Amino acid sequence: MARKGNYNQKVKQPSPNNYVDGLMIRDGRLINLRPPGMMGIEEAAMYRKEMKKQYKIDTIADGIERAKMRMDGDRDIYEM
Repeated sequence: MARKGNYNQKVKQPSPNNYVDGLMIRDGRLINLRPPGMMGIEEAAMYRKEMKKQYKIDTIADGIERAKMRMDGDRDIYEM
C-alpha cells in the first residue's frame, strides 16, 4: 500500500515569511520547531511528584481493599 506524500524529502529550513514563534508553515500545516519546554531536572521532579501521588493512591486503595476483606471475614464468624 503506497503512502501519500513524499516522506524522503529533506526538512526545509524555516524562512522569515513562513516562521512564527518556533512554528513553521509547511503544506498548510504548522510544524513545531520549538525546543522542549522543560529541562531535564524539571521533568525528573515532575515524574517524582507523579510517583509519590500514585503511591498515596495505591496505599489508600490497598487499605480499602483490606477493610473490605476484614468485613467479609467478620460476617463468616457471626453466621454460625
